[in-house]
Amino acid sequence: MNNTNEKCALRLAHITKTFGRIVANKDVDLELYSGEVLAILGENGSGKTTLMNMISGIYHPDEGEIYINGKAVTINSPRDSFDYGIGMVHQHFKLVDVFTATENIVLGITEKDGFNIKKSSGKISAICKKYGFELDPSKKIYEMSVSEKQTVEIVKVLYRGAEILILDEPTAVLTPQETEKLFDVIRRMREDGKSIIIITHKLHEVMAISDRVAVLRKGVHIATVNTSEVTESELTDMMVGQKVSLNIERTKSEETPERLIVTDLSLVNKEGVNVLNDVSFTANAGEILGIAGVAGSGQRELLETIAGLRVPTKGDIEYIEPAAGERIDLRKKTPM
Repeated sequence: MNNTNEKCALRLAHITKTFGRIVANKDVDLELYSGEVLAILGENGSGKTTLMNMISGIYHPDEGEIYINGKAVTINSPRDSFDYGIGMVHQHFKLVDVFTATENIVLGITEKDGFNIKKSSGKISAICKKYGFELDPSKKIYEMSVSEKQTVEIVKVLYRGAEILILDEPTAVLTPQETEKLFDVIRRMREDGKSIIIITHKLHEVMAISDRVAVLRKGVHIATVNTSEVTESELTDMMVGQKVSLNIERTKSEETPERLIVTDLSLVNKEGVNVLNDVSFTANAGEILGIAGVAGSGQRELLETIAGLRVPTKGDIEYIEPAAGERIDLRKKTPM
């Protein structure tokens, strides 16, 4: 992206923020242009979220200036941030479960003509159609999936007129399919001239969606680079501050007899939702078996069922005793 001809929507100049002796951000300079996706990349504790919280009005910088469309501004609260067209979608959603999507989106807004749920729902539907969101405005939050709740949060800031969107770890709770849908929406917002910041540490997603990448390390802005001109390995080196090998060598165990056999395990929770559906796997001696999945995919329920904290609807859980090779039915066992 040739930024010389782009309009600077947001500029941070010499931003510093400390908490006691902890320096969260030190002398950070950063620019965000209209119609671009800027990824903020860094390890945990590098100051990414703190920096964005200052833009969104949760924190106030100890030093430095924030410029919106070339004008120096003071952001003392999230309300100030909204007034300047900035909307942040936090990693942990801030929604009222018993309210509908529409009620959550308009909550706290003073309408000139008074609150009209039909009119508001129509405006929400128009936003969804424009950017490709899938959302039922009348649906209650507690009935929604994680991706639907995230959609409500994003539509909420768009409804308030946000031109600058900050997404904090937006894919952390999404499946790969949901992530691709979100990226399609982000691309449409970018085409509409929105300026989008994504806080993340997933390098492959940075390469897939961003135009530029700003790297933070220990609260310091190391560099901002064009995504098309950098590799994942180079970004990793900038994040860590030294050459990092991404190749992990693992030795194979010579003897790996079966220890735990899970066959066709299913579980229906108290709400009648099928959280486990015909899960089968074998864990062998001398190995580490990883259970992967986004939050809410059933990992916790699976482990609790194996540990005897939950009773499966169907299926078998067998433990093979090392010495005698005896097969023990764990379904009949308690945690103690």
